[in-house]
Order: sequence, then structure tokens, then C-alpha cells
Amino acid sequence: HLVAYAIVRALKKYPSLNNSFAFIDDIPNLIKKPYINLGVAVDMVRKDGSRSLMVPNIKKAGLMNFSQFVEAYNDLINRARIGKIEPSDFQGTTITLTNPGGIGTVSSTPRLMTGQGCIIAVGAIDYPAEFKAMNATSLASLGIGKVMNITSTYDHRVIQGAESGEFLSEIDNLLLGKNYFYDNIFEDLLIPQKPVSWGVDTSIKTYGTSGQTNEEIEKQAIILQLINMYRVRGHLIANLNPLSNTAAYHEELDPATYGFTIWDYDREFLTGTLAGKKTGTLREILDILHQTYCDKIGIEYMHIQSPAEKSWLQHMMEPVRNKPVFSSDIKKRIMQKLIIAEAFEHFLHTKFVGHKRFSLEGSETMIPVLDHIFSEAAESGAEEVFLGMAHRGRLNILSNIMGKSYEKIFSEFEEIIDHDSSQGSGDVKYHLGATGMYQTFQGKEIKVSVASNPSHLEWVNPVVEGIVRAKQIRKGDTQRNKTIPLLIHGDAAFAGQGVVAETLNLSQLKGYRTGGTIHIIVNNQIGFTTTPEDARSSPYATDVAKMVQAPILHVNGDDPEASLWAAKVAFDYRMKFNKDVVIDLFGYRRHGHNEGDDPVYTQPLLYKKIKSHPSVKQIYEQKLIVEKTLSEKDIKKLDDEIYDQLEKALKASKKQSKTFKPDRPLAVKDEDLAKPKKIIDTKVNFETLSKVVKGITRFPDNFALNPKLKKHIAKRKELLTGNARIDWAFGEALAFGTLLLENIPIRLSGQDSARGTFSQRHLIFTDMNNGEEIIPHNHIDVEQALIEPLDSLLSEAAVLGFEFGYSVADPLSLVIWEAQFGDFANSAQVIIDNFIVASQTKW
Repeated sequence: HLVAYAIVRALKKYPSLNNSFAFIDDIPNLIKKPYINLGVAVDMVRKDGSRSLMVPNIKKAGLMNFSQFVEAYNDLINRARIGKIEPSDFQGTTITLTNPGGIGTVSSTPRLMTGQGCIIAVGAIDYPAEFKAMNATSLASLGIGKVMNITSTYDHRVIQGAESGEFLSEIDNLLLGKNYFYDNIFEDLLIPQKPVSWGVDTSIKTYGTSGQTNEEIEKQAIILQLINMYRVRGHLIANLNPLSNTAAYHEELDPATYGFTIWDYDREFLTGTLAGKKTGTLREILDILHQTYCDKIGIEYMHIQSPAEKSWLQHMMEPVRNKPVFSSDIKKRIMQKLIIAEAFEHFLHTKFVGHKRFSLEGSETMIPVLDHIFSEAAESGAEEVFLGMAHRGRLNILSNIMGKSYEKIFSEFEEIIDHDSSQGSGDVKYHLGATGMYQTFQGKEIKVSVASNPSHLEWVNPVVEGIVRAKQIRKGDTQRNKTIPLLIHGDAAFAGQGVVAETLNLSQLKGYRTGGTIHIIVNNQIGFTTTPEDARSSPYATDVAKMVQAPILHVNGDDPEASLWAAKVAFDYRMKFNKDVVIDLFGYRRHGHNEGDDPVYTQPLLYKKIKSHPSVKQIYEQKLIVEKTLSEKDIKKLDDEIYDQLEKALKASKKQSKTFKPDRPLAVKDEDLAKPKKIIDTKVNFETLSKVVKGITRFPDNFALNPKLKKHIAKRKELLTGNARIDWAFGEALAFGTLLLENIPIRLSGQDSARGTFSQRHLIFTDMNNGEEIIPHNHIDVEQALIEPLDSLLSEAAVLGFEFGYSVADPLSLVIWEAQFGDFANSAQVIIDNFIVASQTKW
């Protein structure tokens, strides 16, 4: 293919080689051909072993790019092999390529064909005869490569010898990569990489010398530097964008930057720990690095300070090149989930025209990714995955992940809900939460929940973390692996909303950690109408996550298998290290921000590209058909089954009565709230108060109390003799103690809350000599609940959101958030307005 295409390219520069000589009415004529019909000699082996040759041609080869040329070339050869060549395929040949090298001939002078001015012959590709006996290591060391002779037989009546020589020289230059030959080929084939350039060997070692030269030692050191740079920067040239195959270039990832030439590619080097190999040629090393770090997955992880975490990730990814082999059953499961995800969106689009639904189209891979994570979670022994997300794709996840019935969702579209029901006035359908049991690939069940949320993007994040923390505490889940938080974000919001950074900052704090959150970015590469260039100052939407040293797996959403592997790596990392991890799922938005919005106003070129781009379902089904994992008939059957289910559900929803009740799994009915409240007697007797005072003023004998606090303790002990004056802080301490004796757990958090802003509270005391801490309130009685006093991070919004979530999930505990000063609550106003004040009514 390459040699033939180089001939076509060279003919454009030297068109005289495409001319021919002919007698017309016995008069010699120069025939100039306006087109290039390249004849290709095809060696045919008969059944008896004898050989024959036929020379059909590729018509108008000069008008083709390389991709079109390869397709035409392969078609011609295939038809020749199976006897489907037509007479017209032999007509009009202007120049011929023959390949005697295919049978081992080194050089040949082919016979010129009638009606042509030139025929090109290529010999065998092999090492020069005098070097054939050398081993590969020696050949590589000396920089000896294989050669191929090219000869030209031409009609001297119309072609001069110099012209033929210049023509062959141009072919030589093209095959060496000059004049952007390979660059153009890579572009035509949509290969998102830069080709290797030809260069002079810079090695100065003489054959037969022993030991390593300084140059070789330096190159070995540079190899390790190059490997490290691919681990650090490889993601910058990865093929992540489904809408672009533009080749990326980064100087630090170019071997030429470090002095390597094409002659070094077959030389052996030490590799350190790369993919478990001790040594490898530069070609092998680059192949491992490109496949692992620069294909459909690009990972950022070298910012992590822990050597153990980095080593674990390398051993997870490099041996399989980030391309594990999935079983046919898993591939079929992926296909099934993609069909369901796409069919659901298409059905809503056609049946409920103009309705807002915030479609998942362009990022449908999210559904098989979640399916895989839930399967991994169930296999690990987890009992629940708790989700927080915004509106994009929410309905798809509610139906196809949470198990919310199609009938309920369609009924909400039909608006056949009784607004006077006891469930409250409700909210738009893409804000509602749900809980369900999910059936995994292995047949296990795991509980999955998604929290209700307002339109305010990302503010549900700390609420989910609080819910999960409360569930873990109640279950005694000290490893924090029974309930797993998973947050789904938009790319623009993840980079733009400050509450994201606040929530990330909670992740490793002892009072707020949940054992690591799996973050998934639905990366549409746009925020409503705003492009990434206008939406953030960082290269990626995910850069904020580096603040907690989270690994970030960028992945092309048009490759479901790469996306599943990213999910596997992310989940295993979370379970191994109990830290946050991010999956940046690159996709696009098939429609506008919502289905009533026209994105062509602001992004006409982007949406022209999106309109012609096949869906991930279409891309993956073609892959499975080629692999013979599934047939077109199998896929059509799956399509028909899901559309039949959707049609039946729609018919059923239209028959629903006006008393249809939507899902409200966490709501308390309004009628229950309206019932008269039972008056609870909160008085306690003096003996109880005395017990509390004795407990909160008692310290171990060897505890070195701060001398200034001894007076504080003495004042409180005065209550035992009836002489104490009870100020606000003391009254609070007594209230806490009595609640703990009634087995009501207390969680108090805020800025400097444990000591108190005005040094009034002192729930935690610190030993002056060894720094050990003690909470006297937790030692009042053997059988009592515990108080957890926490000094929060310097944030109001995320902390209050966390505490709200905690209180929702554990209503039996007293959960208190303290604003350090009164107006500090203003910073958490979104949480106050949308969750604390309005959640009962809305959700």
C-alpha cells in the first residue's frame, strides 16, 4: 500500500512518468494522461502450484486520499483472488507496480507494458547480503536496517533518464517520510499520533568494542526519563475526544527530543518496572507506553505522593496495556445496556416531543459503566451504592439503574399526578430521588439509591457524603466498604462550583471521610452554551481533584470496553486505598442543554459534526458484529424487545388514574406532620445532673490537665454542692450529657466547635505532656451513647450539607452544625434554602 501510494504521490510531482508513446496514423505521438490508473501486478497461484500474473488497475488513483486508496487496493486484490475481476479492470492502465520481491528477488528489470511509459519493480525487503548472518542485537547496535531496491523500466522515447532518476528519488524521499508523506497518511487514517521521523544514527559505538560507552549509559538514563514522562504526560496525547481524531503532539513525549533516532528503535534498553519487563527495545517500550497511556485511556496519577499507590496503578494498567480481554458475555452485557440506554432516550424524544428530559445521548456509556461498578461492588461484599447527580441522564439512570418503572416515568411526563396527594407538591421529574435493588451481571442484588437534588449543580455532593457517613456509622462499618458513595458530575459544574472543592476537602478528614468516593464526570465538553475555553482556566475539568491526590482516568466514551476498564481500575483503587478517584468520561451532548434548546445558535460547527457522528451503540454493535460476538439479527432482536417493553409501559401509563403516586422513598407524609405532637417531658432530676457533672469533670489520674482549665472544671463541680451558676456553655454541657444517658448519639461540628470560639465549650481536653485527647462526655456511664465533637474545615456550605445529609440518614441522632458567628450561615444559604427549608415540600 505504502509503496503504491508513494508512486501515485510522486507522479503528481513528475507527471511525465505517467505519459506514454503511441503511433497514431503512423505518426509518433506523446500521450499525456489526465489521470493515474495504477496497475498492480497480482501473483496468482493455481491449484497445481503453477503461477500466473494479472495486472488490473486502480482507477483515478491520483484523486484518492490514502484511506480511499487502501480500500480500492484491497478490493482489487480481493476480487482478483476470488475470480471477480472484470475486463474493465484491465483497461486504461497508465503505470504499473510489480513486486518480484514477493518471491525473494532482490532486484529486477521488468518488461514495459504496451500503452504505458513506465513500470516500477520493488525487490525483497531484507538486510544487505553481507550482513544477513549477523544477529538482531548486532544489527541494531550498528544501525543496519533492511533495504528494498526499486527499479524503473521506462520508454526513453517519452521519458528521459534524469526524469526517471528524479522520480525514483522522490519515491525514496516519500518512503523516508519527507514532504509530510506519513503525516498525511496518519491524518487520512484518523490515527491520532505523529509518525516517527527519519534521521541519522547518532550512535558512535564501534562494532566489536566491549563495555558501555558514556553515550549508551546516558541513553539508558534517558530511557527511564522517557518512561517517566509518558506516565506523567501521556494523557496529553491520548485519543480521548469522540468528536476528534486530530493528532496531538507533546515535545516531552517525542523520543527525538531526547536524542533518539529511528535507529534506536530496535536497540535493547533496561525498562525499570515497565509492565513487568526487565528489558525491551525502544520500539517495544514505546508500544507499551502508547497503548497504556496514550490510547482511549489517559490517566493522571503521578501527582500522587504515595509510592505504593503509584506502583499499584502501574501494575494494574501496564501489564495489560489498559486493554484487558473481556469475555463475550460481558461484551453482550455492554451491548444490552447500550441498547436500553439509547432506546429509552429515543423513545422519550419521539413520544414526548418538546419535554425537557436532559438526555444522556452522547454519553450512553455511563449506563454500562454504572452496571459494571455495581457488579464489582456486589462482588466485593458492599451492601449499597449511594449516588448523587444532577439532571443530565437522570431519568435514564432512574429507570435503567434504580429500577424506577417506565410507567411511573411516563406518567410523570403525562402529568397525571394528584397534586393534592399527601406526598407534597413535588419537583420536576429530573430532580427526584429513588431507591431500588439492582441485579448485577453475576446475578447478585445490591441496594442502589440516588438522592433528590435541586437545580443548583453539585450542591447535593456533601449531602450524599453525609448520608453515607451516617449509614456507615450505624452499620459499624469501620472499613467504610459496605456503603459506597458515587457522585456524577457535569464537566462545567465540576470545574466551576466551589462546593466541589469543599466536598473533596472533606474526603480525608477523620470526622467526614467515607472511605473514598467514586466520581464520574459526564464530560459533554460544553456547559449549556459555554465552551471549555470560557468556562475554566485549567486544561481539564477534573484538575480540582488533584488537590486530594486523586487519580484521574480520562476515557473516550465511544469505547465502552475502555470505559469499563477505567471503572474497574477506579473501583479497585477506591477499595484498596479508601480514597477518592475520578473517571472523566469524554462524550458529547447530542441535543441542546435541554430538548427545547437549539445549540446551533452558538456552536454551529460542533453540532454539524455531532449530527453526522454515529452513536456509541452503533459503533459498538459494528465492533461486535465484526468480531462475531453478536449478529445483526441478535442486535435487532434486543432492539425490538426493549422497544416493545417501552410501548407497553406507555400504554399502561395512559390508563393510570388521577391518583397516581410518584416515588418518594425518603419523604414523611404531610398528614403525619400535621398530627398533634406529643409533649415530651425534658426535665431531669438533680441526681442525673450530678451524674453528668461527675462524668464530665473526671479525668484519669495520670492526665496532665492544662492549669488554666482546672478552674473551669472546679466551677462545674460546684453544682454538686448546689452552689454553681449555670451559664450557657454549662447548660449545653448538661443537656448533652443527659441526652447521651438516654442513648441519643450527638454529632456537633463547626469551625473550632470542640473548644468553642470563645473558649467556652471544651468538649475535648488535651494532655499537656503527651498530646493525647479525652472526651469526658463519652465516659459518664458504661451504657450511654457517644458524642462526636468536630472541628470542621473552614467551610460553611459543604459542612452544613454534610450534616444535613447525616441527619436525614440517621434521624435518631442529634446532629448540630454551629456557625462560628451568626452571619457565617450566609455562606451556606443554598443548603438552607433548598434542603433544610424546602426538601420536605419538594421531595
